[in-house]
Amino acid sequence: MARTPISRREALRVHLLGLLTAFETDDLEAQINELLADVLLDEAPIAAPQPLGIDEEAEDRRVVITGLGVVSPFGVGIEPFWDGLVAGRSGIGRITHFDPSAYPCQIAGEVPNFQPQEFMEAREARRMSRASQMAVAAARMAVDAAGLRIDAGTCEEIGALIGCGTTSLPDAEQAVATLLRQGGMKISPFFIPVALPHMPASQVALQLGLRGYTSAISTACAAGTQAIGEAAEIIKRGDAEVMLAGGAEAPITELGLGAFCVMRALSTSHNTLPARASRPFDLHRDGFVPGEGAAVLVLERLSSARRRGAPLLAEVAGYGATADAYHITAPDPEGLGAARAMRLALHHARIDPQQVDYINAHATATPAGDLAETRAIKLVFGEYAYSVPISANKSMIGHLTGAAGAVEAAATVLTMRHGRIPPTINLDEPDPECDLDYVPNISRDADVQIALSNSFGFGGVNAVLVLRRV
Repeated sequence: MARTPISRREALRVHLLGLLTAFETDDLEAQINELLADVLLDEAPIAAPQPLGIDEEAEDRRVVITGLGVVSPFGVGIEPFWDGLVAGRSGIGRITHFDPSAYPCQIAGEVPNFQPQEFMEAREARRMSRASQMAVAAARMAVDAAGLRIDAGTCEEIGALIGCGTTSLPDAEQAVATLLRQGGMKISPFFIPVALPHMPASQVALQLGLRGYTSAISTACAAGTQAIGEAAEIIKRGDAEVMLAGGAEAPITELGLGAFCVMRALSTSHNTLPARASRPFDLHRDGFVPGEGAAVLVLERLSSARRRGAPLLAEVAGYGATADAYHITAPDPEGLGAARAMRLALHHARIDPQQVDYINAHATATPAGDLAETRAIKLVFGEYAYSVPISANKSMIGHLTGAAGAVEAAATVLTMRHGRIPPTINLDEPDPECDLDYVPNISRDADVQIALSNSFGFGGVNAVLVLRRV
């Protein structure tokens, strides 16, 4: 999609404004314009760099997405997931996994009617965490959608990289209860192999027979996005031909809920109206809503995908990851680390910010997080930040922590495929400081060729994907 070229003077003006947004000077723009008037610049327009066509770089160096599998608070599968998003429905309700009455937050995005035995033997399911079960289910759906054959001739070239924010909280909670009631020698012998953070990836490899590169990413809420970005790099450097990449998380336990409540990170004001609780960018947002689920994407070389006639859903065009080095939970308030991650991803994709058609925001509905992300977008996109549509899937499904980035990457691929942007629901009174186009409450038709998907985690980890329609 062509963009109008801008002059070098205008590019410098926008850049200076972006750098100086932290200064509270009423006439800042006037001072910058006065300074530029004294600067002699070549006024020839800067031609916006055009993204590479699909055949303009060696096919062995390009990574495409050929299959998706999703387990979400809308249900199991792509169809309920996409239908819920574009309809602007909420998948958030009162917690049913346990009685939440003792806690200030009593709601979550639970996966309804998940039956793991539909995707694996019941005996195997009993030896897995809920997160691993959902990862295996998502992986099987993704492999089927990609038409990927896994056999003795291919299994050594296929790997798995699954993000997970923490150990299995349900199993940890159960082990501690057993310890306190009956003593340590009564703890299940399966506790350690079930609860390790890399077990969702390992179980995907075990259940599907993958013998290629297999590992895990555990960077809190950035894990799913990092898993996809790193999986693409693994393919590019030649360590795998195909990767199953994504994230899985099942944190809805008393241990998880209580821990986030005492941090004051969760929404507490809409327990009686759960669908209204997650309010990214709204003036009255008061924290995130926990969720559970998984998403797995099949990534492979373009050359491999073409040889076997696989569906080309999107290309992983760019990836960037940075650290804030600011705080263990809070983001850099100016969004500097997030902005660097976005710039890196765009740089690796060889794409100008003005060529981006859509941003899938991290947008957890925390007061600090949404404001920092808004500021980061303005730093990267300048005046164009007010033109690019942005939306928050978490307004409908809650925050799936380690799985969030993978689920949102899948949503971004579907947005490009269907030409429709899901809304940010519950955006009734926008925060004046969050003043961009967040596609409030109603989905919108759009020709999305290039999109960003943002994820930012505790510890100041920032991860961004640039996805491009093929």
